[in-house]
Amino acid sequence: MTVTDRLDRMVRRVQADARIPALAAALHRADRPAWGCAVGDSGAGTPLGPDSRFRIGSVTKTFTAVLTLQCRDDGLLDLDDPVGRHLDLPAHGEATVRRLLSHTAGLQREPDGDVWDTLRAPDAQALVADLARAERVLPPGRRFHYSNLGLALLGRLVGELRGGTWAEVLADRVLTPLGLAATTVAPGPTAVTGYLVDAYSDEARPEPPADFGAVGPAAQLWSTAADMARWAAFLADPAALDPAGAVLAPATLDEMRWPATVTDETLWSAGFGLGLILVPQGERVVHVGHDGAMPGFLAAVYGRRGGEGTPGAMGAAVLGSSGTAAELFDLPHRLLAAAVEHDPADVVPWRPGPPAPAEVRGLLGRWWGEGFEYVFSWHDGALRARGAGDPAGKPPAVFAPVPGRPDVYRTVSGREVGELLRLTRDGTGRVVRMHWATYRFTRAQETFDGYDFRVGD
Repeated sequence: MTVTDRLDRMVRRVQADARIPALAAALHRADRPAWGCAVGDSGAGTPLGPDSRFRIGSVTKTFTAVLTLQCRDDGLLDLDDPVGRHLDLPAHGEATVRRLLSHTAGLQREPDGDVWDTLRAPDAQALVADLARAERVLPPGRRFHYSNLGLALLGRLVGELRGGTWAEVLADRVLTPLGLAATTVAPGPTAVTGYLVDAYSDEARPEPPADFGAVGPAAQLWSTAADMARWAAFLADPAALDPAGAVLAPATLDEMRWPATVTDETLWSAGFGLGLILVPQGERVVHVGHDGAMPGFLAAVYGRRGGEGTPGAMGAAVLGSSGTAAELFDLPHRLLAAAVEHDPADVVPWRPGPPAPAEVRGLLGRWWGEGFEYVFSWHDGALRARGAGDPAGKPPAVFAPVPGRPDVYRTVSGREVGELLRLTRDGTGRVVRMHWATYRFTRAQETFDGYDFRVGD
């Protein structure tokens, strides 16, 4: 069985077992042609296929989060700014941008009113006017509490700072640059019908359409599985899809993927960064993305990072036209794992490189710090360090020279990131001691009182 046959069968099994009227899945990776599979009927009188659009619900939040970080990178806001510094709000202006992004601001889940009874969301004016009636249900920073209201405020913030609507800014600054032409605010002519599938019969009842108005930045978008797989790949590996950083710098995506909180304080099975769900997979693999749910629709969109055999720019999306088929949520994770297991990335052959610079050759090899052994080496044009007992998959610490300070390096990734590494040489120029994050490193194992004062700094 080929890998595409395996993936197809996984999709068809979920569609049948979970009774989903229409199910579309796609896989994007940098080293292979895109894969897609669609099963079922659109329910809209049009063929179900790669151009069929589904509502993606809260996956929309990942786009709003990227727009917010763009504003930060352009100097329009600071993540620790209270949102009221930029918006004229009658209440909750003290909530910071960072806490709104990470769902730790403590705001209630929805805008004021019974939105899910009426399916009438507030417009921009009403969203702000009714904010005084919304509760802060938890103290700020206490814990994760999901809030569509918080992301709606960030969407309004983005529009205000950019001088347009959220939808206009999204199209101009994300969708067009990344070629996501099938991702839209409105459903369009290829939209499938969303259903509630009866629990005790085979009846599928259409759900009413709903425009989310000013809450759109939290849940409004429609898209195809192929577009969403590409978006997931961008969230996991932005440099591959946006090498110039026109949408967002890779370092900013790194920041968004760093866990700000756990979503369950007892299980710790998933985390939340800045607008992104983080799902650990074991063996230093993490899936990053978001789930979505709207009446008649479910979506799960995730990119894969780390691990043996994972190619660059790898993302999967699964979109379905049932609002209750929770089995869908696990499928992108299984598709990503199966693709890596049965069709891993090609092994890149090693080739000799240039020698290490003269100024670092004398420090390469084994050193001891805090009673533990470390190995310093030069690979891929950079100084690196690993614990002698580190597992093979653990990334090394990587250092970069500090301009204007000879023999001083900054840790740019890995252990002690951000800290300095300082070299000490004797009269002959030989490196005899190092200090990393102020801890002493020596060629032989020493106690903490083993400093040799005969060798000056």
